[in-house]
Amino acid sequence: MNAKDDSVVGRFWAEALGWGLSSEGPGVTNVEPEGFVYPDPVAVCVDVLAVPEPKTGKNRVHLDLATTSAAHQAELVARLKGLGATPADVGQGEVPWTVLADPEGNEFCVLEPRPIYRDTGPIAVVVVDCVAPRAMAAFWDEAMDWTLHEVTDDHAVLRSAKGVGPYLEFLRTPGVKTVKNRIHLDLRPYAGDDQAAEVARLRALGATDVDLGQGDAPWTILADPEGNEFCVLTPR
Repeated sequence: MNAKDDSVVGRFWAEALGWGLSSEGPGVTNVEPEGFVYPDPVAVCVDVLAVPEPKTGKNRVHLDLATTSAAHQAELVARLKGLGATPADVGQGEVPWTVLADPEGNEFCVLEPRPIYRDTGPIAVVVVDCVAPRAMAAFWDEAMDWTLHEVTDDHAVLRSAKGVGPYLEFLRTPGVKTVKNRIHLDLRPYAGDDQAAEVARLRALGATDVDLGQGDAPWTILADPEGNEFCVLTPR
């Protein structure tokens, strides 16, 4: 997640999710569950990275938060507002979930209780707006070792093959991507795998190279078929 002030945004999300807070270096705030051991798929952790550019327009990637009851949803919304979240109107109209924005305007949803998300942890879904969910599902189903649960013309849903942690959803949405995403996925090859071979495999699936001024970084930046940036990190 990009931010003008990574410490402010990171602190908000740590409090929002009830997770711990650390930093791997200047300009980076890491948010993950207490006692988390990578690569446990029980959680998708959040790394907040300082960037100079401000947010412009609605994010095409956002988080949905899970709740267990109507009372929990109301309590969570109130608590998040107390932490600095503000109501956001993205044209949702009358819906059972609540749309908020974090201190730098990143939209997210507090969902009404849904049985499917009862065991995801605080993050229910990472949602990606897209034009063609079926095409996105075809790419991401091969790109990572998650399980494709559902695919229609309107959405596609994946989750860890171990059946834990949040879901990843590609949601058909009007409009196309025009600016760099402020929220993106990082992929990491398993220990013992070869980063260059994994990058080559992803290119063969349809990923394209992206230059965001990263220079000689240890990670490789690619984009999926609709231009959503993601990073391929080194194994660890």
